[in-house]
Amino acid sequence: MNCPDTNPDDFELVHGSGNVYRDFAVPDADLRQAKAIVAARIVQILDEEGLSTRQAAARTGVPQADFSRIRNVRLERFTIDRLMTALNKLGRQVTVQVSLGPMEAA
Repeated sequence: MNCPDTNPDDFELVHGSGNVYRDFAVPDADLRQAKAIVAARIVQILDEEGLSTRQAAARTGVPQADFSRIRNVRLERFTIDRLMTALNKLGRQVTVQVSLGPMEAA
């Protein structure tokens, strides 16, 4: 979609860090990114397997409201381990990789 009043030369392309939360200086950026990645995988599994939030709850024992919150990206109430437990109960193994190095500037 082209806007008639804008010139492509008026914009500067800025490459992100790969973590949108860090790019916008959000507190706990790495934790929020990790939670978002795990939640996205949960939603992907529900979609791939055609599971409603109620069906997922019945299958896993995780409350239906939790799956609803995850699907709606309301992750404030979740710890990373709680999200990982939901993934486990969906029959997925979780592997965590930690890289140590200097923090990149935002």
